[in-house]
Amino acid sequence: MTDHYGGLKIGLHHTLPKVIAHVARTYDDKPFSIDEDGTVTSFAALERRVAGLGAALLDLGVRIGDRVAVLAPNSTGWIVAACAAESIGAILVPINTRFKGPEIHYALERAGVSVLFTVGAFLGVDYAAMAVAAGGGPGESGRPIAGLPQLKALIRIDTPGFAPDAVSAEARARFEVAAAAVTPDTTADLMFTSGTTGRPKGAMHGHGQALWMTSFWSRANDFKPDDRTAIVNPFFHSFGYRSGWVSALMGGMTMWPLSTFDAGQLLSLIERERITQLSGAPTVFYSLMQHPDFRTRDISSLRTGHTGGAKTPPEIIRAGYDVLGFDIFLTSYGLTESTALISTNYPGDPIEAIVQTVGRPVPMTEARIVDAEGRDVPAGEQGELLVRGVNVMQGYFDDPEQTARTIVDGWLRTGDVARIDEEGRLRILDRLKDVVIVGGFNAYPVEIEIMLGTHPDIAEIAVIGVPDTRMGEVTAAFVIPRAGATIDQAELTAWCRERMANYKVPRHLFVVDDLPRTPLGKVQKFALRERALADLATT
Repeated sequence: MTDHYGGLKIGLHHTLPKVIAHVARTYDDKPFSIDEDGTVTSFAALERRVAGLGAALLDLGVRIGDRVAVLAPNSTGWIVAACAAESIGAILVPINTRFKGPEIHYALERAGVSVLFTVGAFLGVDYAAMAVAAGGGPGESGRPIAGLPQLKALIRIDTPGFAPDAVSAEARARFEVAAAAVTPDTTADLMFTSGTTGRPKGAMHGHGQALWMTSFWSRANDFKPDDRTAIVNPFFHSFGYRSGWVSALMGGMTMWPLSTFDAGQLLSLIERERITQLSGAPTVFYSLMQHPDFRTRDISSLRTGHTGGAKTPPEIIRAGYDVLGFDIFLTSYGLTESTALISTNYPGDPIEAIVQTVGRPVPMTEARIVDAEGRDVPAGEQGELLVRGVNVMQGYFDDPEQTARTIVDGWLRTGDVARIDEEGRLRILDRLKDVVIVGGFNAYPVEIEIMLGTHPDIAEIAVIGVPDTRMGEVTAAFVIPRAGATIDQAELTAWCRERMANYKVPRHLFVVDDLPRTPLGKVQKFALRERALADLATT
């Protein structure tokens, strides 16, 4: 199957360097990305910067299959670094900017990263210094981090002159040779996720499948070359990466990358720049409507919007049309392991379908609902959702056993409980993996429990998700203290914030003497949820 998007035929036979070359020829000096300081990068300038930086990576010894990480807030520099790496066949590893030192080090070590692009001080955090400190300080013989012997270089993308808009003929020739060796099956990126084991895993995706999925998503949302998009979703997440800047790049759109989310500033930007497209987690749209400037700003330029997830509040979807004034406001569903897309709603779908379902499976994707024994269930009944198609990842990086457990006979086990209605639309009912989606970010209870297990005063811990008006869900912790120890919310919160991303930090604490268990000793989390909901209802 082939789609026409932005004048380019996107099938399963394309690569990112081919796309970049095409849009540079097609859109030339049209602005592609406008940074917060007003710096404008055209489509043609992006191509030149990518070629020059790609050649520089080759000079560092980076080759096809090597891993290159980006740890930085949204910016054009982030995009240039990512495109340069992927264009020479290296594998992009986006790193969550909410991560703390130990989390960053684990991701860099696990992926065997050879080059790290990052920044210095940003909002009180020096990412470069944090990465170095977490790895035991500078290494010997010019190695940037002692604990990462494979790391060849740490490059700051926030320094003047990073990836200049110029490339010599000799550098371009070397870059083009490397770019020509990239195929649709070449792994483009490795995106960390987690599962019931609690250890982050790197899901790998090929150039061809990733570009096809992005082009389909963009077409389904009716994106056009004259659209103007503000991207507040972080680039380390598929929503800001594939559905964000890659979609804008492929479609010839002009984009404004935002390093932080500030509802008032975003409202001002929409009005000033006549933004037509805005996607984000439900909390983005909720915050816009709650801001005191909302009624005074002209946001009538907004045309298409997208929010997503299995637990999107219905009132947010209705408000997308009735309050925010979008012509198109849709939802979709996917996993990192499914190249971020499994199903989507479409323009013209009934509002009730958009509110109650996550749409129909995308083309070239099959969906099944099975019971605990892996048998297909009758139509309309619930079970685990399995999918097969072009969206299924290549596998987990350097983890064949986990890959074999997750992809069985070509079918991706999503771990989500779902059913398919009579119109072929998916309804996601629950998560077998107990993922808690906090403001659009996946928080994994087992991973949090492992980290909290190192607290000197905690004997045992169980983490669950509970509803939250603003964030959709937040985490809650049930803690059994060690003998003689006391734990309070403020102390635990401060301890957690030094060691884990903010969205993972438990927002509620329940200190208990024991935990409800099955006869086999497994914690009954459904009982903990019932207790938490009952206790929170009385506070």
